[in-house]
Amino acid sequence: MAGYDFSAPRLFIEAPLEGGASITPTPEAQNYLRNVLRLGSGDRVLVFNGRDGEWLAEITEAGKKRMALQPREQARPQTLPGDLWYLFAPLKHARLDYMVQKAVEMGASRLAPVMTRRTQASRVNLERMQANAIEAAEQCGLLSIAEIAEPQMLESVLSSWPEGRRLVFCDEAAGLEQGLDQLSAVRGQPLAVLIGPEGGFDDAERTRLLRMPEVIRISLGPRILRADTAAVAALAVVQAQAGDWLTTASCPPGNTVAGSAHHTVS
Repeated sequence: MAGYDFSAPRLFIEAPLEGGASITPTPEAQNYLRNVLRLGSGDRVLVFNGRDGEWLAEITEAGKKRMALQPREQARPQTLPGDLWYLFAPLKHARLDYMVQKAVEMGASRLAPVMTRRTQASRVNLERMQANAIEAAEQCGLLSIAEIAEPQMLESVLSSWPEGRRLVFCDEAAGLEQGLDQLSAVRGQPLAVLIGPEGGFDDAERTRLLRMPEVIRISLGPRILRADTAAVAALAVVQAQAGDWLTTASCPPGNTVAGSAHHTVS
């Protein structure tokens, strides 16, 4: 993205954004701006809320107990979010953090945990997922925040699958190169990508998936990939063959915008 300001700190704000408004950041964001970035009155940051575009905001108060931001001018208008769902068997802690961040960076607009017969993680911390999705959006220059869905059993998800959305099934048992030509044929259509658990899908789940007319079965190559690696590989393949890599970049070049106001949750 020509002219993008990579040096400016970037902050997600829940509040409406408009010129002249006064916004109080969360205590965590205030601490980061004040004590980590050492910003004070008169300094400027980029802010976005997923609805009103990106704004250049000035710090108008910087006391020990309160900091205020005032949007001055819109830097970028709001754009429509992408329409790529990412379905995955949950992983544990740090690897799930990584997977969420990378899925968002790769353009996933909805992240949906699905519980399979071989899923190892029995609980999903949705707040932690949301924090990681926000961090990725801040760092990658995105204007929208990915939706975080409630966990569901795989069978329930498949039984209520929406008409018209193709499901890219990344199957370790698929033959090499299988399905890639089909991806090109569905370019521009609503898509979802499904990655299974560490032990793979069992035979009953695979049979159920392959019976669905919406399913496109693909291989991710000759090597067995860890689930978090498979997420990046699958989303890259889908975006390159049928997604927004063919038209416009999801993320400004350079991959990272300095000064994210969120960090990986410990």
